[in-house]
Order: sequence, then C-alpha cells, then structure tokens
Amino acid sequence: MTSLDTSTGTPVGAAGPPPGPSAGTRRTPRGKGAALGLVAWLAGILFFLPIAWMALTSFHAEADAATNPPSLAASLTLDGYRDFFGAGGGASPWPALINSAVASVASTLFVLLLAMPAAYALSIRPVKKWTDVLFFFLSTKMLPVVAGLLPIYLFAKNTGMLDNIWLLVILYTSMNLPIAVWMMQSFLAEVPVAIIEAARVDGARLPVILTRIVAPISAPGIAATALICFIFSWNELLFARVLTGVVAQTAPVFLTGFITSQGLFLAKVCAASLVISLPVLAAGFAAQDKLVQGLSLGAVK
Repeated sequence: MTSLDTSTGTPVGAAGPPPGPSAGTRRTPRGKGAALGLVAWLAGILFFLPIAWMALTSFHAEADAATNPPSLAASLTLDGYRDFFGAGGGASPWPALINSAVASVASTLFVLLLAMPAAYALSIRPVKKWTDVLFFFLSTKMLPVVAGLLPIYLFAKNTGMLDNIWLLVILYTSMNLPIAVWMMQSFLAEVPVAIIEAARVDGARLPVILTRIVAPISAPGIAATALICFIFSWNELLFARVLTGVVAQTAPVFLTGFITSQGLFLAKVCAASLVISLPVLAAGFAAQDKLVQGLSLGAVK
C-alpha cells in the first residue's frame, strides 16, 4: 500500500515518469545535424574539385587541354603520361623521384630520432623553463626561408656540397625538427608517468624506455609527425631549385622543367603533378587513422 505525499499529491514509493535528458546529454536536432553534414560534404567537394579537374586534364590531348573553357567531352589519351615518363624522348623522371624519396624518407627518420629525446626531455622529464625552449623552437620557423638561402648556398659552394642529395637531407632535417619537437612534446605529455617510473624501477634505461614504452604508446602522434615532415620535405622547392642541378634534382624541380619558353604544356604538367602527388596521397591514405588519432591526441580528456 502506498501513501500520498501531501505536498505534491503523488504516491510515495511509486515509480514516477522517467527523468528527462540532462543538459549535457541533449542530442543535436536532426535538421541541424543534416545541415552540418551537407556543409561538410560541400567543403570536401570544393577541396577535391581541383584535384579531379587536374586528373581529368591529364588524360586530354594538349589541344583539348588548352581550350578555354576546357571541354569535358574531349577524347581521353595517355600521351601526357607517356611524355612525362620519357616515351617521347624526354628526360626520365625516375632519378628525380628517387632523389625526392631519399631526401624525404631519410630526413624524416633523422627528425624522429632527434625529436623523440628532445620531446621526452620537454614533456616527461621537463627541463627548466621548458615553455621558453618550445617558443625558441617555434620561433625558428618564423624566419623567411629566402633569408637563409644565400648563406647556405655559399656554405654549400665552399664545402663542395652543391648538387648533393645529402645536403638536402641535412637541410630538411633542420627545417622540420622544430615543428616535430613541438608536436611530439604534446603527444608525449599524454604518456602515463607511472608506467615510465615502473620501468625505471625495474632497471630500464632511457633507450629502452623510449623504444619499448614511450614509442608504442605515442605511436599515433609519431605517425602524424612523420607524415607531416615527409610532406614538407617532398614538397620543398626553393632550396632544391637553387642547391641542386642534375644529380640531386628532386621531383618538384623536375616538374618546373615542363614550363619552357615554348609555352605551358598543360596536359603534361597535370600528368606530372598527379604522379608526383601520388606518394604523398598514398602515405596520407595509409596513415589516415593514425593521423587523425595523433592530431586529436590529448584533445579529449
């Protein structure tokens, strides 16, 4: 038997209506969610449209690619790709692609090897005034690249390192190291200190802690950092254009060779741009889950 509450008139002990959703658990209205999804799709299409247009133009003949406005119904051909790979008697792109791969991969590996201990010292074992150290690292990226071009050129000339791929490796490593330390410091700050202390009690030294404990836990952040450094190195043009010639020529420098005094061969340039962009697109697609996870690491507690 249930009694009545005299103040409210409701039976005491009886099951009341289910509680409504709290302010923190209210869902977004369906119409608003659909509008946000539509905006996201439109933004994605706008970003993808130039790439799709470049890919379509690369399969057109030069006469059709040069029309204004371009014809979507023009016949498709592989002449642009044949000319890019030297089928028409031109230079082969493979040495330039190999040089870009060597410079990008080697510099990225060196950046990770140097950035990991530095980020460990700034996050897990913080040094004094570590925020000032991070600001100094970031301030080095504020210097215009062209301001250091002449001193670096004179240094390379006097040391006989002009047109040397290892000079680009050193430059790309030094250019990407500050941003890598900045990124990895935030990633390594999320590593539980208790695990590191337990490993230290068991007798683990710093190399073992970095390779077997810190690296697996912060793998998404390391992957995101490596991908960004690889993209920066692969796309760099200014130093590669000035400091290389024939032996150490990279893919972006090779691409500029299609713009001659005879005119712009649009279909060939689009084919070359698409081929040169494929390694970056493939790396981003292969590491997309790690990239998203690494860039959002620490954003949600």
